Amino acid sequence: ASRAQLESWRDELRAQYAAYQQRKLALDLTRGKPSAEQLALADALDGNLGGNYTLDGTDLRNYGGLEGLPSARKLGADILGLDPAEVLAGGNSSLTMMYQAMLYAWMLGPDGKNAWRNESNIKFLCPSPGYDRHFAICEQFGIEMITVRLTDNGPDMDQVEALVKADPSIKGMWCVPKYGNPTGCVYSADTVDRIAALGKIAARNFRVFWDNAYVVHDLTDDAPALANIMERCRVHGTEHSVLQFTSTSKITHAGAGIAFMGGSKENLAVFCKQLGIATIGPDKVNQARHLKMLPDVAAVQAHMRKHAAILKPRFDCVLQHLEQAFGDSDLGDWTSPVGGYFVSFNTRPGLATTVVKLAAEAGVKLTP
Repeated sequence: ASRAQLESWRDELRAQYAAYQQRKLALDLTRGKPSAEQLALADALDGNLGGNYTLDGTDLRNYGGLEGLPSARKLGADILGLDPAEVLAGGNSSLTMMYQAMLYAWMLGPDGKNAWRNESNIKFLCPSPGYDRHFAICEQFGIEMITVRLTDNGPDMDQVEALVKADPSIKGMWCVPKYGNPTGCVYSADTVDRIAALGKIAARNFRVFWDNAYVVHDLTDDAPALANIMERCRVHGTEHSVLQFTSTSKITHAGAGIAFMGGSKENLAVFCKQLGIATIGPDKVNQARHLKMLPDVAAVQAHMRKHAAILKPRFDCVLQHLEQAFGDSDLGDWTSPVGGYFVSFNTRPGLATTVVKLAAEAGVKLTP
């Protein structure tokens, strides 16, 4: 294009941008934050116990039950593909559970013996792009983060295996295996198997933090399946090397759900020993409210189809406009996930910060 043509395009785009600014938009797209319409899907939680505060032979109003209600543990186990004895049902936040697991591993060791803090330089593998709050936990403990390339099938396992084999100071890896934030990728069966096998070549106090936040967050009926990592760990004899997490945070009420932690019975025993010093038990009334509304996985899946009916048109709208604006250009590329909460857009190199800044000045907040 000639200089005159380029200047004409620039002036035209500046006018379009100014028009967007004049609309005074206030759109916050920085988080996978459910809309009020989605949150309302779970409003039946309110008062649904009808004054009956007994479940599993337990008075829900009283102290105790550190591991969570047996019925809640079973629901979490069915969601994660585990045995109920391999699951804890807790409070409203799986992020809190992850933080606690990291804290206990740092202070006392994930096995209760080999504390990470007693070693000189602790490192974590961080598939990137990834979830900023995972990285913030590492930052707080002064854990060195090693970037691992994230592919469409999950972390680059050649890179992961080489790093773990060569460096015993690598104590863990963050994983969001299904519809990961922010690319929406789903780990392949081969990737899951190779992650399960890491315990054979890693340091003895190595732990994968398997944040399965979007395990049931499908937008289509033919959603990709995620291999069961505990089944693969059993094959490799590495059951202790993985800690699993999920919650109902984007299923029911985001700030008032149930979090679940999965792991070997030995791992959970170590965790509970410390947890029992910090708390006497979770909110069993809230666990029972959830079980009344979502008694089993089938009920969870039916509920998630209601979420999909709200979310999918919004995903389709974003993808349609990206295709219209950039489909015939090389100005960027993007993911087209079939679940989760995120569409990831990659600009030309070096432009992401400017795009985020210009979008914010036009009233649209994006996650950098």
